[in-house]
Amino acid sequence: MLDRIALALLIVGGINWGLLGIFEFDLVAFIFGGQAAFLSRVVYTLVAISAIWCISLFFKDRELLPDVA
Repeated sequence: MLDRIALALLIVGGINWGLLGIFEFDLVAFIFGGQAAFLSRVVYTLVAISAIWCISLFFKDRELLPDVA
């Protein structure tokens, strides 16, 4: 469950970075009242923590799927 939450936050962060890079529009800052607003900083921090958490996904063993014949 924690992996899915982290991935969802990374998707939000990725979309925000894409909007910022293409359109110079920061969606998180727009929604929460600017880049320095407390809630914006909370979202940015959660995205960063999620990115750090997702590093661990590289080192997890993959579950084998059953063979489909």
